[in-house]
Amino acid sequence: MYQRVGKSAYKADLSNTLLLANYLGNPENKFKSIHVAGTNGKGSTSHMLASILQEAGYKVGLYTSPHLKDFRERIKINGQPIAKRNVSSFVEKHKSFFKENQLSFFEMTVGLAFDYFSKEEVDIAVIEVGLGGRLDSTNIIIPEISIITNIGLDHTQFLGTTLPEIAKEKAGVIKENVPIVIGEYNTNTIAVFEQIAKEKNADLYKAFETKGALMSSDLKGDYQKNNIRTVQMAVKILKDKNFHIGIQHLAKGLQNVVKNTGLLGRWQILQKEPLIVCDTAHNKDGLQFTMRQLEKLNYRVIHIVLGFVSDKDLDEVLSLFPKHARYYFCQPAVERAMDVTILKNKATKHDLKGSVYPSVNDALNAAKKEQVNHDVVYVGGSTFVVAEVV
Repeated sequence: MYQRVGKSAYKADLSNTLLLANYLGNPENKFKSIHVAGTNGKGSTSHMLASILQEAGYKVGLYTSPHLKDFRERIKINGQPIAKRNVSSFVEKHKSFFKENQLSFFEMTVGLAFDYFSKEEVDIAVIEVGLGGRLDSTNIIIPEISIITNIGLDHTQFLGTTLPEIAKEKAGVIKENVPIVIGEYNTNTIAVFEQIAKEKNADLYKAFETKGALMSSDLKGDYQKNNIRTVQMAVKILKDKNFHIGIQHLAKGLQNVVKNTGLLGRWQILQKEPLIVCDTAHNKDGLQFTMRQLEKLNYRVIHIVLGFVSDKDLDEVLSLFPKHARYYFCQPAVERAMDVTILKNKATKHDLKGSVYPSVNDALNAAKKEQVNHDVVYVGGSTFVVAEVV
């Protein structure tokens, strides 16, 4: 599995996905969809859209990755995870085909999701891209809208080492005559989107340039403002496509994302007094936002529980962390985890001082013992670190 193993489990090819879809009777053609790509924010954006559509009375499928606690978080209808029996029966029924064609974990999961949404006759499904866009297994759908939240330097070993290269991979989700919403962009990426949208005759909408009031959400990270703007633009387009979504559905959907969809790990408050917060931000662009938000808090001391996966460019991200914080270095319980000793040595070079702990929970417990009133504990660095504390 790419999630746990890394690069060796990644397949940049759609042939197996197309083979599986054909074998399953092309379930992806039997429901309407929204396709969401981007370096950061695509998960939050997907959950916001699902919540709004649920409030408007639609039966909504939601496919996201990775999961934090339970595989079934990836596949939901109206916020309810797919039943265990649906997962096991799908595998039992099609196991010989999977083995014969050597399908990857992600390919099988996409097939399961599309098959489930088709059989359950969802009105619409919000589909989050796993990695990239052009060659991602989800990229066999023809959606009502495509969305690209933003472009940053992440997964460069797969997608390219420059912003235009990565933008081109993400822009692979742009389809013929399908509107495309761009959440954030810069001069390095917008030309790529405009060119491909023109080639595909796809109307391009720049959410970042829209005026008007920004609505509020129960997802409280500062970085959610850009996602909300993107979602508001997408809803406007859906209404033009005769989806019945009122302002009250938009407002309630944004205020009830966690309740309606079960989203975890986005600036999630684990404890209020003293404050303990976790966030799944794990690359430069995402961490810039969370570190700025952390510094805005009223605190005496910041305690940071920190762990990463081994393929992370540490020098790029460690420079973002505050030097005045106390650090509790740890190693999440996955094969891809970065050795905690290596992490501490690298952190020391960036003047980040702290101690080493054998597990995430040991590190968090140590931080709690040191924490007093008006202190803040932040847990992050990797999705897998957050998964062990939520």
